Amino acid sequence: MKANGTSVKDAVGLLESIDMFNLSIRRLQIVALLTVSVLAPAVVAAQDYETEINAWRTDRETRLTAEDGWLTVAGLFFLTEGTSSFGTSPLNDIILTSGPEMAGLFKLRDGSISVEAIKGQTLSVDGNDVSSATLWPFEGNDPPTVTIGALTLFGHYSGDRLAIRMRDRDSEIRRNFTGLRWFPPDESYRVRGTFIPHAEPRVVELPNILGDVETFRSSGSVKLTVHDQEFTMTTIDSGDRLWFIFRDLTSGKETYPAARFLYAPAPQDGSTTVDFNRAYNPPCAFNPHTTCPLPPLENRLPVRVEAGEMDYHGSH
Repeated sequence: MKANGTSVKDAVGLLESIDMFNLSIRRLQIVALLTVSVLAPAVVAAQDYETEINAWRTDRETRLTAEDGWLTVAGLFFLTEGTSSFGTSPLNDIILTSGPEMAGLFKLRDGSISVEAIKGQTLSVDGNDVSSATLWPFEGNDPPTVTIGALTLFGHYSGDRLAIRMRDRDSEIRRNFTGLRWFPPDESYRVRGTFIPHAEPRVVELPNILGDVETFRSSGSVKLTVHDQEFTMTTIDSGDRLWFIFRDLTSGKETYPAARFLYAPAPQDGSTTVDFNRAYNPPCAFNPHTTCPLPPLENRLPVRVEAGEMDYHGSH
């Protein structure tokens, strides 16, 4: 009986151990389910955010490499008062990469740019064959454009200097483009900022990389904190958005030395969201024929912004 009693006691103990083990398993399962229910929305949100940022970056590269994107800019020719000939012949004042040897004449008179075809010929301006046309000043958003094969030419200004900008759909820069590079998306660089309006909108004068001074309108600044560092950035008015031209401690190392650009939504209830994962390079990072403004002193940030677009490693 003792042996049998011991056997029964052992059996009861074994059953109790099994029950305790099963109870522990159930508790672990409940904890796991609770953990998943708490973490799952955060994981899904993070995945959705990364998908959103990557989609925006894909669209950014598509626009950059488009037929009217910045990679097609193939020349910037500053005009002097008087007449400038253009064509493929080296005897011209403005030498084109393709087209007729002598295509026509650009004339700058008192801040106005006109174009004239060679006598007896015409030029295509905005799709119309004309003997002459005014290119600057112009009404509307898009300047009148001369088309010669794959080339388009139109008026442009840098500071107070007027020029002819040339685009080439077959430009070497566009053909040899090697793709954009980015920091991995990092939501810690997506922050809320407080909009501080100026008493009155201000005119901001910024030099560009050519040394010309460009003027912009600013209605305020944004105070924000990035990785425990607080600073205030001047904004440039850009339609219904805020435009930031900034530099940080990655500039000249991982990112383009001169500046990066960033847009934020117009403020609502005194604040806006600034997402440095959407920071991108100005066109001069890819193309020496473009002009870009430099950041104001207050937008030169004493922090490493390891987010957004990195420096381009193509050659130009």
